[in-house]
Amino acid sequence: MTPQIESLALVPQPPRQVQAMKEAARQLEANFLAQMLKSTGVGEAPDGFGGGIGEDQFASFLRQEQAREMADAGGIGLAQSLFEAMMETRNA
Repeated sequence: MTPQIESLALVPQPPRQVQAMKEAARQLEANFLAQMLKSTGVGEAPDGFGGGIGEDQFASFLRQEQAREMADAGGIGLAQSLFEAMMETRNA
């Protein structure tokens, strides 16, 4: 479920373009959140207990999916800010 991102719609935009901009903003927020999760150590195997090298290789997929779910649930508001900035740039 994608969060509802409100449009600044100063100049009418084709719905497909607006939807693409919303999706791009949501994906950027998800990527940002994935990097934040990585820097906090989410997905790292604890010392002395873990799935070996396979777990290390797939940890990035886990973080990315967790970040995508966070963004889909509303995230931290970054997608909204990015979308508004894209709309302002497009309307300028």
